[in-house]
Amino acid sequence: MKIKNDLLLRAHNGESLERYPVWIMRQAGRILPEYRIVRSKLSGFKELVETPEFAAEVTIQPVDLLDVDAAIIFSDILVVPEAMGLPYQMIEQKGPWFENTIRSNEELSYLDTIIDVEDRLSYVFEAIKLTKIALDSRVPLIGFAGAPWTVFCYMVEGKGSKTFSESRKLLYTNPVFAHELLSRITDVTIRYMKAQVSAGADALQLFDSWAGILGTEQYREFGLNYIEKIVAAFPNFPFTVFSKGALASLPEIAALNCSTLGLDWNMSIEETRKLVGETKTLQGNLDPCVLYGSDESIKKETIKMLKSFKSQRHIVNLGHGVYPDIDPEKVKVFIQTVKNYEN
Repeated sequence: MKIKNDLLLRAHNGESLERYPVWIMRQAGRILPEYRIVRSKLSGFKELVETPEFAAEVTIQPVDLLDVDAAIIFSDILVVPEAMGLPYQMIEQKGPWFENTIRSNEELSYLDTIIDVEDRLSYVFEAIKLTKIALDSRVPLIGFAGAPWTVFCYMVEGKGSKTFSESRKLLYTNPVFAHELLSRITDVTIRYMKAQVSAGADALQLFDSWAGILGTEQYREFGLNYIEKIVAAFPNFPFTVFSKGALASLPEIAALNCSTLGLDWNMSIEETRKLVGETKTLQGNLDPCVLYGSDESIKKETIKMLKSFKSQRHIVNLGHGVYPDIDPEKVKVFIQTVKNYEN
């Protein structure tokens, strides 16, 4: 069935647009009171991720309440290590925590070697199917996964970190092990994302949240090398790579064979457009903190960004996820400013 509002998909493909499409990273979540009501029915975030009917409900909320041009399935990047045999907990106010970490060849034994992705992550695929039914072809549905380097960081550290020094240390002290773990993550990620497409995802995004902590040579070897393998598995499919903070690696990121590059708010739209020409769509990149400002300030900064595009090949988004204490009404100002802008 044809999607009624297919702006996002046309933007990915470089087709003519009557206006720019807009959605927001982390739109299905804590900024919405309606989300908190659903969340209160369950024990916590992880149970919400693993309960398809509720995950589908909160996925659709931003479409109904914020009027965005796409839904993104409510899930978490850490479902991949859990599927590999490394379970995690999501601790309130602290974030993810793994009882076991993978820091050596010996600890690779914690991971399963035979993994039925369709079975272990069936709750994600069921949530996608339920969401597609409820959306009734109104807007596209985006599936996603974490990039191998970012997932590697959590599996090695066992939690969030300011430095990810344990992860980075391994790149110097045991690069063979690092490549082995990254290869395993990559294999599962490809199968996971293919199953999302089979379940009904219309587009995909790969989040490399910790790309910026590596230098250019290391990011090439331990980051982009594996992203390239994932992207190659989805030829001619709407696919966004978002490498947060990897400013120095932007020329190499721009060369990836994906349809769209996600930019954080420190990345120049103008400079990136010079790198990619009209061969790629750009996504982003308003600073999320702009949404703390007045309505007039939000409109001004949004229009300033829109004027910088110089191309129709753009999907409007923030330069990272929306922060949980931002007023949803401010988000609506941003979205409507984009929708009312004549490009």
